[in-house]
Amino acid sequence: TVQNGAMILFRQLVRHQSTDSSLILEKSINRVQLLGRVGQDPVMRQVEGRNPVTIFSMATNEMWRSGEVENSPADVSQKTTWHRVSIFKPGLRDVAYQYVKKGSRVLVEGKLDYGEYVDKNNVRRQATTIIADNIIFLSDNLRGRDQ
Repeated sequence: TVQNGAMILFRQLVRHQSTDSSLILEKSINRVQLLGRVGQDPVMRQVEGRNPVTIFSMATNEMWRSGEVENSPADVSQKTTWHRVSIFKPGLRDVAYQYVKKGSRVLVEGKLDYGEYVDKNNVRRQATTIIADNIIFLSDNLRGRDQ
């Protein structure tokens, strides 16, 4: 009847509003900072119908002592981790393409992004990318590609 219909509508409205308010109250953070060296000159790619993206790799190093002797260089171990950096932000994308070069020391700030792609052998692969929204250039030897 009309009363039952009104009650069902009221329950749906309350359920909808409570779901929306929980989304508003909940906050999350996806933030990354990487300090390291660029492993390759950037490339700019454009997928059909999308804005261009500048892509480069960068390495971060982690060092630790593995032995008991404090001053022995033989006891120092190092691990290098490679990261894929993508820049979609128009101004930053163009500056990075022009001035970032292999060996440059940079600080990259952005967010983690996980995705999938199909490689040339038609195999589905996982990809982790840092979507950069800020780059700080720390190398003294910055030169444009046209110079």
